[in-house]
Amino acid sequence: MNNKSFGKDLPKSFYQEAKILLSNNINSWDSLLSLSDERINKLIHGTLGTVRNLKRLRCMAYFICTLNIEPSEAALLMHSGLISNIAISRLNPQELVKRTGRFERFLKTGRTPVIDLQKAYCLIEKARKSII
Repeated sequence: MNNKSFGKDLPKSFYQEAKILLSNNINSWDSLLSLSDERINKLIHGTLGTVRNLKRLRCMAYFICTLNIEPSEAALLMHSGLISNIAISRLNPQELVKRTGRFERFLKTGRTPVIDLQKAYCLIEKARKSII
C-alpha cells in the first residue's frame, strides 16, 4: 500500500474536504481509504464539504493505494466511470485507452493522453493481481 501524504496532491475543487480531513488528522491516502460511509457523514456534518466529494476522494485513494498510481491518474480513472479494480480488470488495454481518452477529449485538455496502451496494460495487470 501507498502511505503518501496527500497534502498538495488534492485538486483545488476539494479544498473544503481537504480542510476537514486535515483537521481530523486524516493526512494520508491510506487513512482516507479506511474511512467508512458513517465516518464520512460525521466528518461532513456542519461543514461546507460534501459527502459526494469525500466519496470521490476515497475512490481516488482506492486506486492510489491498490494500483500505486498518481492522483491525476486515479482521478482520470474515476471520472472515466471506472470505480474498482474489478471494472479495470475486465477491460482490454484498447478499451481502457478509449474510455480515458474520451474523457480527456471531453475536457479538451489538448495534452497527450495520460494513459497509453503500455500504461493501460500495466494498470490492467495490477488490477488483476490486486483482486486475486
